[in-house]
Amino acid sequence: TVTWDFRVSGGRQSGRWMTIPVPSNWEMQGFGTYHYSNDWSPEPAPDSIGEYRHSFPVPAAWNGQHVDIVFGASMTDTDVRINGVSAGPVHQGGFTEFRYDASKLLRAGQQNLLEVRVKKFSSDSSVNRAERRSDFWIFGGIFRPVWLEAKPPQHIVRIALDARHTGDLTASVFLDGVTSADRVTGQVVGLDGTAVGPAFFSAISSGATNATLRSHTAGVRTWTPEAPNRYRVRLRLMSRGAVVHETTETFGFRTVEVRPHDGVYVNGTPVRIRGVNRHSFWPTTGRTTNRALSVSDALLIKEMNMNAVRMSHYPPDAHFLDVADSLGLFVLDELTGWQAFVSTPIGKPLVRELVIRDVNHPSIIFWDNGNEGGFNTELDADYALWDPQARTVLHPWQNFNGVNTAHYEPYLCCTNAWFGGDDLIMPTEFLHALYDGGGGAGLDDWWKALVAHPLGVGGFIWAFADEGIVRADQGGTIDVAGNRAPDGLVGPYREKEGSFYTVKKVWSPVHIPWGDQHRLPASFTGALRVENRYDFTDLRTVRFAWRLMDFPSPTATAMGHTVASSGAVASAAVPPRGVGTLQLALPADWRRHDALALTATDQYGRELYTWTWMTKDAAAVATAIAPVTAAGSARATGEMANGVITMRASGTEVRIDSLGRLQRVRSNGQAVSLRDGPRLVTGAATAATLTQRVDGTDFVVEARYTGELQRVEW
Repeated sequence: TVTWDFRVSGGRQSGRWMTIPVPSNWEMQGFGTYHYSNDWSPEPAPDSIGEYRHSFPVPAAWNGQHVDIVFGASMTDTDVRINGVSAGPVHQGGFTEFRYDASKLLRAGQQNLLEVRVKKFSSDSSVNRAERRSDFWIFGGIFRPVWLEAKPPQHIVRIALDARHTGDLTASVFLDGVTSADRVTGQVVGLDGTAVGPAFFSAISSGATNATLRSHTAGVRTWTPEAPNRYRVRLRLMSRGAVVHETTETFGFRTVEVRPHDGVYVNGTPVRIRGVNRHSFWPTTGRTTNRALSVSDALLIKEMNMNAVRMSHYPPDAHFLDVADSLGLFVLDELTGWQAFVSTPIGKPLVRELVIRDVNHPSIIFWDNGNEGGFNTELDADYALWDPQARTVLHPWQNFNGVNTAHYEPYLCCTNAWFGGDDLIMPTEFLHALYDGGGGAGLDDWWKALVAHPLGVGGFIWAFADEGIVRADQGGTIDVAGNRAPDGLVGPYREKEGSFYTVKKVWSPVHIPWGDQHRLPASFTGALRVENRYDFTDLRTVRFAWRLMDFPSPTATAMGHTVASSGAVASAAVPPRGVGTLQLALPADWRRHDALALTATDQYGRELYTWTWMTKDAAAVATAIAPVTAAGSARATGEMANGVITMRASGTEVRIDSLGRLQRVRSNGQAVSLRDGPRLVTGAATAATLTQRVDGTDFVVEARYTGELQRVEW
């Protein structure tokens, strides 16, 4: 960050010039007022305007150059002045990159004054409806970097690539200031700069504003999430053999197709989407993030065996897309709009800004035109104006363009044709992780149904991370706006929750049907059926290893397990979506040990999953731990006194109170730390009846309730 002068119109520390780091959200720096969704309406928020000032030098060598000032994003109406002169129209919309030609406003070789006035809430009502009343924290300020770009008077403005998995490349090159330049040349290179394939060019003439270059590179390594191979293309604007301007773009050779009533194909191969929704968010900085966080989040997403992420509900930081390209994640890139959409005059430049910044990322496979009713259909065709790949546009939660993205549908419910229609099935939100109980809770059943369906493409769990912000005005507590802020598979600081591990298991690309069982069958001889759920990768690249483990008894002082023996497993040659067998060479006495674990590790050294099975049944384990004696099989007795029922057997005493809850447990006179339950996490139950009965040698207490809890038996 860089320190700028700052003043906010209302709320904390308002009305006087102070300093603030840029980029940042001013609320997270001790200024203004916190707002979630439409908490600010119908009245204007007190911190409606933030004013910035910053003095900066411009190199003398930039005299005569074309210089743009670029804002990564600013919330939301942004008025820019350089040396007292307006840089251009006020930019409206808080999540896209925008720029102004500052060539005639800057003083090369001198200090320059930048003044920026940011309105947290837009003067355009459609922007407020689509962005400022959306279901997330509403921040203000210049929250992404601001920089200058200097280019020669004759220069390449930008490029848009269409790089197919066949090795065919089309580069649309946009030019400005062309006078003497006579051609644009191109060369594909590896990430190490080594030339790949032949050079190519297109002739141009004075005044040209664009050029189209085409080439074919044989034997390319394609981009997929499983093998994210990337290249660079070096483009040069030439004048009589001399380089006038040069630019380089990183890309991947890959092809995306939506085949109606069939599937989503990448590089000619059908894919399954295992994804999650992610906001740009950190609890101490709001929407301002950095590359390190992008890497960390992407690695966590990959660790859950996901291959996709939806940029809900706005375009992400550019560095996240770079990371998605390099680590391998499919991306849905989204224009902001929740339950409402921006007007067409406002939306057209926003679509252009979104696409021209992100068009060359191989990770992006769909554009999302808004979300949950925030669809301005007049903008649907605009994405293809700027995208030579013409990627399919989605309306998240609608069935649109042959892809049913409906949100939170019961997977076996009703007459909505969810699994009965003939369009592709890919919910862009499902299995809401609210209260930490969702996300993974219903995934296994849902995923089995989707994998079995010929039109099942995949889906995106809501959401990745809990979005709680550290409230300086509340003693540093984390505020999640009641239960409204997104609740994810990880906590606000990326703490892994229970569903994290469930998702990791269910979405493992190596699937073992016996992995859902707690114990190996009596007939097990070391052979395990294995399914390859990769889209592109043979299981020959996956390493397998087994361990036989012994656990200490409950009375032992030692902690943890010991590994009795271990070994590697010959990887099976199983093609994508194929089935094969793993043969574990176990020792003859393997059943005398307590558990068998099998770990699968991918070609990058990342654990896909570790399955663990008991080798004995539960009764045998229990008998070994606590042999049943004659006294242990004695008849249980019970009695009620003052509404409390006390049960006794073999030195153990259990008390149940009048509400059916466990009041106390004692064993041979010693207290056991189990009491005061069961209690509901949420909801209510009213005690109705409490009864007792003898059942063989058992004494049974039964409590019945009305409400979410129905019955408890002790």
